[in-house]
Amino acid sequence: MSHKRCNGDVVREGAPERGPRTLRAEGALKAIAAGPQPERRLRAVLEQALVFAGASLAALYTPGDDRELLCLVESAGAPRTLYGVRDSYPAAGGSPVADAHRTGEAVWIGPEEFAGSAESRHVPSSGFSLAVLPVRGDGGGCLLALTEHPEGFDADGRGCLEVIAAAVTCPVPAGPAESAETGELQPDAFTLAMDTGRAEVGDDILRLFGLAPEEFDGKVETLLGLTVPEDLPSLMSVTESDHMTIGERELEFRVLQPTGPPKWLRLSGRLLPGGDGRPTLLVGTVADASTLRPDVTDVARVQRLAAALATAGTVRDVSQAVVAALRRPLRADRIALAELENDRLVVTVLDPPDPESWPELWRLEWRTEWPDAPVRAMPTLAAALREGRARIWPAGTGDLEPALADVGPGGLAVLPLPAGGRMAGACLIGWDTPHDFGPDERALLTASAGLAGQALMRAHAFDAEHELVGMLQRQLLPRRLPKLPGAVAVARYLPSTAGLELGGDWYDVIPLPDHHVALVIGDVQGHSAGAATLMGQMRTALRAYAVEGHPPDVVVSHANRLLTGMETDLFATCVYVDLDMEEGSAWCVRAGHLPPVLRHPDGSTEIAEVEGGPPLGVVAQADFPMSPLRLRPGTLIALTTDGLVETPESDIDEGMDRFAHALAVSAPAHLGLVADALLGNARRNDDVALLLVRYDGMALRPLRESWSVWRLPEAVRHARRFTRRTLRSWEVPDAVVDGVLLIVSELVTNALVHTDGKVRLDLTLIGDRLRVAVADASPRTPVKPTSIGWEATGGRGILLVEAMSAAWGTLPVSGGKQVWSEIPVGG
Repeated sequence: MSHKRCNGDVVREGAPERGPRTLRAEGALKAIAAGPQPERRLRAVLEQALVFAGASLAALYTPGDDRELLCLVESAGAPRTLYGVRDSYPAAGGSPVADAHRTGEAVWIGPEEFAGSAESRHVPSSGFSLAVLPVRGDGGGCLLALTEHPEGFDADGRGCLEVIAAAVTCPVPAGPAESAETGELQPDAFTLAMDTGRAEVGDDILRLFGLAPEEFDGKVETLLGLTVPEDLPSLMSVTESDHMTIGERELEFRVLQPTGPPKWLRLSGRLLPGGDGRPTLLVGTVADASTLRPDVTDVARVQRLAAALATAGTVRDVSQAVVAALRRPLRADRIALAELENDRLVVTVLDPPDPESWPELWRLEWRTEWPDAPVRAMPTLAAALREGRARIWPAGTGDLEPALADVGPGGLAVLPLPAGGRMAGACLIGWDTPHDFGPDERALLTASAGLAGQALMRAHAFDAEHELVGMLQRQLLPRRLPKLPGAVAVARYLPSTAGLELGGDWYDVIPLPDHHVALVIGDVQGHSAGAATLMGQMRTALRAYAVEGHPPDVVVSHANRLLTGMETDLFATCVYVDLDMEEGSAWCVRAGHLPPVLRHPDGSTEIAEVEGGPPLGVVAQADFPMSPLRLRPGTLIALTTDGLVETPESDIDEGMDRFAHALAVSAPAHLGLVADALLGNARRNDDVALLLVRYDGMALRPLRESWSVWRLPEAVRHARRFTRRTLRSWEVPDAVVDGVLLIVSELVTNALVHTDGKVRLDLTLIGDRLRVAVADASPRTPVKPTSIGWEATGGRGILLVEAMSAAWGTLPVSGGKQVWSEIPVGG
């Protein structure tokens, strides 16, 4: 392959004056040369190629010990694997690196030339330009730079690369971190044989790990065992040669302490290739990170941002992690992070969050809590997004539109956030006072943008899936709770944020006849679509058995047999409370679930002593005993699932005690606020259901009378006489009595003619509503005829009841039914 070679004079031809970027690069390199950290000087010099020449990657190659290979010494910028850049090239080969080193002339390769070369077959994308410049010094070397700009390196960019190549000092091949005079290991140094894991460690490092020299067995695993588990993956990526490239690398990690928080340490290491019977060695130093000078170019900041983004589950979490990682080290006055949706930037985090801190256009577009900024009104930002490159405008440079200029009057940085071949969004960083953009800030911003873009895409997908999960979950729970006579109920459900799987917690409030209400809360084992499906089935089953009129123990027993017969591997727990609003009493059945917590009117709380049976679906013929609860007006009943009270740090009894204490100090007059307060500190690694019911007592007690209808020839007359006598004692107006008697006649006649077994007549008066109910042993519901001819001998009774009643209907009652009618009796 032929290459275009240019020496320094040829590059200068036609450009006698240095460009502005070249002059700025020279100033930055002089500052780096005078800097206090020589061990970081090479990396800092290479980073200037990213800042001033527009390179995506810069790398230095020097001859190896045998002079047959040109080996990678250091690199900065994007990962090498994106461009197919290798750790070494044969010095006698035909690669651009070898060619530039052999001839001493610069090599410039454009996108079209590279696409037609043999090297392009090993590269995921060939749409970039390559530059290789010889480096003068002991043994020589080569500076390699890559750019994705469509036009390649312009004249000013080439000039920048020239001054950078001239500033590079090729490092002397490093040996083990030992003193040249004594051959002993320095106190802060270490060597690690990559093939055996044997390590030699200085005394200062052992002290940082809390080990005496005689306690260290020479195994790297001993040191890894003293680190914080969350930091092990990044640390292992350094201590395993397959995951580390040649050159300097830095890493911050934490070690556990006997008392207090973990200690931050910083590892600086270099991987030395083996050969001639020598093992590959990792050599370097470890220092206390708390004593080192903080710096915006420190790779630890990118590392910490990566760690924060790895656990960020939502778009808001990602945005807040980026703000926390960048605003303080950059001393920025404001940061905005936005998702790109079609042609609009939907801002997810503004820091500071108040509208007055942001441009007027943004305030005009303020739609909800966060603005929806139009890209069309900011063409400079739109251009940056199209190019996909970070751009910086110091104070007084460039003609920025007001929507951007007001974000950073003292300086503005725009970071497009790339992910998956497109732009996921943008991050805007602004300063109020003139900000001197240091040469190292570009590297931090570029690295942060790439991490944030990928995390933003993941979080967006997570948010969408989590919203779908939440919607499905809500469909399986009651849309609203019924209004209860003599009580107030509120419920809350919080899905788990630990994953996207559906939970199995549920609650229900079921109105029953005669001013009873069933309170149910339960939890199906596991978090999956199967658990959620089973939850919906169990909720439906319990509701069906309850409205049939079964007592609480029978309701739960039926649900248990149903679940056992479904042959599923899952089980469920639940608490079922049948509350009598008229009497202020309740029966409670517990199936492997947490007991109710009662808050009494005087503020004291108790965890109800309720006998328990096994979870549903475990034993087919299990017993579920009923336990009584006595309630005074003002008593609060609290039912919850274990996600609210159980934590890894404490057992469930301690959690129930905390829950009871939180109820005791609450103000039950506002149940919604009580529920929100109880959920305020909930751990979201499990879903949580909460049901609160305050029993106030019925202000108006109903009047009730019942009559057993015997199957006698005059049964209907006896029922009418009982009804007339009862209504007279209740002082029901005579104008209403005749209509009620007609309804009683029709309902009792239908029960006697069309059913067998016992028939019962119930009369209930509450306020100005009279309820007539006739119960029989047949489950068949009376059907209202659609039409009746003159020849029909039946069917008019139900039509008559409907005409005389304000409302009527049927209810299942213990294998039979109850037909009821309500009649207004007011004046």
